Amino acid sequence: MSHDEPLVAGDPETTEWMRTATPFTNLCEIVIDRYSKDEVLGRVAWQEKFCTVNGNLHGGFLMTLADAVGAWLAVQHLPEGAGTSTISSSTNFLRPAPEGVYEIRSSLVMAGRRTITVVTDVVNPAGKVVSRTTQTQAVLTS
Repeated sequence: MSHDEPLVAGDPETTEWMRTATPFTNLCEIVIDRYSKDEVLGRVAWQEKFCTVNGNLHGGFLMTLADAVGAWLAVQHLPEGAGTSTISSSTNFLRPAPEGVYEIRSSLVMAGRRTITVVTDVVNPAGKVVSRTTQTQAVLTS
């Protein structure tokens, strides 16, 4: 399976905003399909440059996807003028991630005044969860 062609974002405006606001997500080639205050859905295509020696997506890459998409969800809950930063992240790796297009599903657990918690699953083409990350974002105000 070849993934030489870039994925087309279902929500190109949001994908571009995220890639501009957080340039690292551009390197990861994350695309956003849709988002709401409760959920963000995105995708990424397997590429050899994102892999370990055995041809599976690298765990650090899977964590990066979760952190980036989870942070985008957290941003939806910030008061005006506030920022956010990850203060805690825990990932469970559940199965290997060989070639394919992977969905990234981030859902809100809790949005408080000082912290926001989200859970992000990276899901393989068969609909099986490859990794699950729970992260807490600090609400940063001046």
